[in-house]
Order: sequence, then C-alpha cells, then structure tokens
Amino acid sequence: MYGREIDGREIHLGVSGKLIMNALVMYDRETHSLWSQFLGKAVAGPLEGTPLNIVPSQLTNYASWAALHPDTLVLNTHTDYPVDDHYLRYYTRPDAGIMGQENPDDRLLPKDLVLGIAGDAEQIAYDYRDLQESPVVNHQFEGAPIVVTIDPDGGGTAIYRREAGGRVLEFENVDGATMTDTASNSLWDKASGHAVSGPMAGTRLDPFPYILSFWFAWSDYFPDTQLYE
Repeated sequence: MYGREIDGREIHLGVSGKLIMNALVMYDRETHSLWSQFLGKAVAGPLEGTPLNIVPSQLTNYASWAALHPDTLVLNTHTDYPVDDHYLRYYTRPDAGIMGQENPDDRLLPKDLVLGIAGDAEQIAYDYRDLQESPVVNHQFEGAPIVVTIDPDGGGTAIYRREAGGRVLEFENVDGATMTDTASNSLWDKASGHAVSGPMAGTRLDPFPYILSFWFAWSDYFPDTQLYE
C-alpha cells in the first residue's frame, strides 16, 4: 500500500495493463508516468525515479481485523452477479506468474510468502511460514534494530523499529496478538505497535517499511537477497 501524494500534489493511479517481471505496472492520470507496483516508484515518464511512500498495512483475516477495528469501512464485493476470482486458482498453482522466473531460487518454493525489506545496499526476506513458528524475531537490518512479528491466528504481519524511550528493546511473544519487552515487561499490541499496558503504556513503535510478496517475485527483483534463518 502506497501514499499517492508527490511533492504536495495528489496523483490518481490506474492499471496500465503492463507487467514488469510479472508485477503490476500502474500509471498516473496527471502525467501518464508508469509506476512499478513492486518497486513503488515511477519507472518511465516525467516522474521517472520518483518514489511512493509505503503506508503500513496488514494482510489478515476479517474476523481479526474487525475485532480490533469494529467501525472499519469495508469494500463490499457481494453483488447480484457471480464473481469469478481467477486468482484463487493462481494461488494454488505452482507456476511463477505469466512470464515465469528470471532468477530461480530454490531456497524456498516459488509461491511461499515472504516479508521483504529493500535497503540502500542490502535486501532481506523473512519466510512467512517460519514466522508462524517463531512469531517474534528481534533482528538488525543495515544497522537498524527491528522486530518482525506475526499473529499466527489472524495472519497479520508487522515490522517495527524496536527503539523506544531512548533504548533498544528486546521482545518476546506472549500470544497471537501481543508481545512483551524484556526491559519493562510492558505488553505490546503486534498489529499497531502500541504498548497497551505496563510502564511503557501509550508508547508506539515506529513502523519499518516492508513488502509482503511471493518468494519468486522477491528473488527475481532482488537476486542477491538474504533469507533470514
């Protein structure tokens, strides 16, 4: 998910019908620049090279989201006409997109989900299935202390800077929705990064930008990516 404000100007994005390495290419109606959905930046046109800001988001089931946000505005897909979701078949097939893989990497299966971070000089991916077994991971990326989390029940993932109150925190899993820091034993909500009880109640961790992606797409764009183990 991206913000669509560029230098104080709001742009309106649409589907161009083009693909780059199996990934959607958008266009903006103001300048007709082309934007890579995967890279989050313009790749052609007057705004070439301009980045979009990643907006923190969650991929989770509706029950878990609605429990946290009961007043959520929902896009209603229930219509009087049958909806054939062709992507349901795509998710279950082993093939890697329309064009196939350019850089096959057998460290994971092509359609395994990963949380990917692209930094200034490095990239790293965290295996979604591994996170379900270890729901809180304290790590560092390009010198930044981060914590990678997942709610194994709802499926929601998040990555935060694990710095608060002038110190670097270490986290441990409590249950699907919460974790605790070892310094103050405060309880933190994984979905929002808020401390909900304890000495640090009211403190919020800063989100760290990442992309949830199929492994084949991530390793195609970033063939030198690290894979966290």
